[in-house]
Amino acid sequence: MATRSTSQVRRPALAILDDYLDTSAPHFADIPPSQLEITMFKDTIVPSDAAETARLVERLRPFDMISTIRERTAFPGSLLRQLPNLKLLLATGTQFEMFDLKAAQELGITVVAAPGLGRTDQSGANRPNIKKGSMHPTTQHTWALILALARNIAADDAVLKNSTGWQSRLAIGLPGSTLGVVGLGRLGAAVARVAHLAWGMEVVCWSENLTQKKADEMAVSVGLSPDSGIGGGKTFQVVQKQQLFRTAHVVSLHYVLSDRSRGIVGSEELAQMKRSSILVNSSRGPLIDQDALIKTLENGRIRGAALDVFDVEPLLAGSPWRRSNYWGIDGRSVVLTTPHMGYVDDGLMNAWYAETAENVERWLRGQEVLHRLA
Repeated sequence: MATRSTSQVRRPALAILDDYLDTSAPHFADIPPSQLEITMFKDTIVPSDAAETARLVERLRPFDMISTIRERTAFPGSLLRQLPNLKLLLATGTQFEMFDLKAAQELGITVVAAPGLGRTDQSGANRPNIKKGSMHPTTQHTWALILALARNIAADDAVLKNSTGWQSRLAIGLPGSTLGVVGLGRLGAAVARVAHLAWGMEVVCWSENLTQKKADEMAVSVGLSPDSGIGGGKTFQVVQKQQLFRTAHVVSLHYVLSDRSRGIVGSEELAQMKRSSILVNSSRGPLIDQDALIKTLENGRIRGAALDVFDVEPLLAGSPWRRSNYWGIDGRSVVLTTPHMGYVDDGLMNAWYAETAENVERWLRGQEVLHRLA
């Protein structure tokens, strides 16, 4: 295992990355400046080319510790190998596809997680476990997007505030309609559970290796009978991919991004959707072929799309998703966007930073760090 460089003279330095809303500051306030130099960055450098990659390396090179939020900044081996001072990488969340843990281990970089349960050295109310999909903020946000698009919330709000108009268009009802879930993991199942219980929706689902037996088990895991669907059918009915896109009134994505799943929704799938249907993505932007989606929406092929995730985040200034007075008029589909807020709620973000601060304090004291990944 490689040995990272150490310094006996200067204070250790911590970089807190991508803290857009300045949430971290109170959690590190008790660490004396004499023990730790802290630099907070509220912006994200996207390494889209050699120049931006070099700028990211230059920013991160001085630091012994780096605190990150989810995948806002990725840490592939090619980046880690250019950070000779890095000894502790503090990650957050439950998925770490954007971190090269093997390279970190080879380089002697300790990687720790923040599972979102709060500090271990303080008493208080127990945080819900976000590994249970119904407890995850993304479940709430997905339904906020679905309802906002179905009930014209953003469009009607804009009409009232920006003109003397009244209603924008007819809303659509969800009871008795069909929800198509692409990816029936913990989050997909939690979203499907709400559809079943709250609106009496039929739920159809698909993923590459999903079986009906597994779908039945997921129904049971969220407290449902596997055989309580509309008309006595399956609660979560597994169908072919084409059938899901052809029959669903609402399609919601909950798929893990990988090389195999990139672009899993393309022009073929979008062309099969009902003109009255809506598409919701609170998972990962690259799951959908962006060019195909833009073409579909510009041609008004579906009612609308609600997007919380994008190919490049934060969205660039010239992104088509930032166009004002464009979507939802002149025959184009409605587009509702949010800035990757699925997991960004007060309780979870503060729990992550509390856990991160606890690990920083333990590292400074020479204690074993918690929630170690590598």
